[in-house]
Amino acid sequence: MSNFDIISLTLPKRFNMEKEKIIEILNEWNYWNKSLPNTHSREKYENEIEKKYKTEEIIFLKGVRRSGKSTILINHIKNLLRNGVQKEEILFVNLEDPRFTPYLSLELLEKIKNAYLFYLNPKNKPHIFLDKIQNIENFEKWLLKEYELKNSYLYATGSNSKLLSKEIGSTLSGRYLDILVYPLSFKEFLSFKGKFVSNEFEYITNKLKIERLFEEYVNYGGFPKVILTEDVELKESELKTYFDSILLRDIVARYKLDNFSKLEQLAVFLLSNISNLVSNNKLKNILNISYETIDKYFEYLQNAFLIYTVKKFDWSLKKQIINPKKIYSVDTGLSKIVSFEVGKRKGDILENIVFLELKRRHQEIFYYKTKENYEVDFLIKEKEQITHLIQVSLTLNDEKTLKREIRSLIKAKQELNSNAKLIILTMDNDTTLNIEDEKIEVINVIKWLLF
Repeated sequence: MSNFDIISLTLPKRFNMEKEKIIEILNEWNYWNKSLPNTHSREKYENEIEKKYKTEEIIFLKGVRRSGKSTILINHIKNLLRNGVQKEEILFVNLEDPRFTPYLSLELLEKIKNAYLFYLNPKNKPHIFLDKIQNIENFEKWLLKEYELKNSYLYATGSNSKLLSKEIGSTLSGRYLDILVYPLSFKEFLSFKGKFVSNEFEYITNKLKIERLFEEYVNYGGFPKVILTEDVELKESELKTYFDSILLRDIVARYKLDNFSKLEQLAVFLLSNISNLVSNNKLKNILNISYETIDKYFEYLQNAFLIYTVKKFDWSLKKQIINPKKIYSVDTGLSKIVSFEVGKRKGDILENIVFLELKRRHQEIFYYKTKENYEVDFLIKEKEQITHLIQVSLTLNDEKTLKREIRSLIKAKQELNSNAKLIILTMDNDTTLNIEDEKIEVINVIKWLLF
């Protein structure tokens, strides 16, 4: 153990939490003496975690607060039990339990494990799930020790990308695998509503119902608990609580900020301007704060997974950095709850939904502007190839809109000298356009989200 930067296991005097109290708390969160709760399946993530845990690397689930990371862990526990793992071989620790708050430390992690081993005495290598691990300073040192000793299967969740990436990237390099969890996709949303659409026939025969549900998805987003809440006022209250919690718990508390009002103003402004270009100079003038503060707060909001940015595509990385970025929200429900104006801009909301789905499907997403200033909403790059140029438009019924979208795609493809597929996602019906020797696929956005 001397070869590793490992914590001392000597407990300081300030740590006075007894084993009995620890096991009492753990018993409430674990399923040693009770049935697991009913949960909705999120097959994509469950398959991914099942595949990755067998490598015996540390599994990290990262994503915005309340996106369903804990439930995904519970679903994995169910799968482990089905495959013969005993309940006593599973330890689930919620590090946001207020009874742990005064003692959050590496020593607490060690004492939790020791209490669990003492009382449960698992016969085989246990599975240890650490929920909200970002609450423990230097958590990576304890995980490194456990990983090197090979005594446990290790899982952890966190809601701050910078913290996790920084810490696990250095101390735990080569010893972990990431799973990035988003709020529900529209296909997942339908499954939570009891609608399972696996082919076009099922879509056609349920089209009106699916379109009504899509309207709900647009209005309230994809946070699991919000989706399962029927009362509109409660949905809105839940979303407002999420917004406040992300700012206060994942940013203000973590970075020890003393200017909450400016952070909130910036967050509200960005969530109110989804699918639009934003520059730091514009933000400085609107909020009356320094460039340095804008950069810092902007980074914090991204680290908490509240907002995403998309760069303008250029083969020059330097130009990518200096050009304005487009802003997207992690959830359209959050955007609408902080800004009533967003609800009026249906095209921007639709574009944000497409962006989130592209994030689930692709790694590299950009926007593009031609030399004549025609904009393409999304440019998808895979390795060194530009594979898709995508426009998002609520409808193409207006001839000017149709011409603008077509012109932007064709000009961009010619300028980039690319073989990219040209796609327009819209609420209209599917069709194929053949213009200037180019094929443009017009795809109904709901169908695109499902298949």
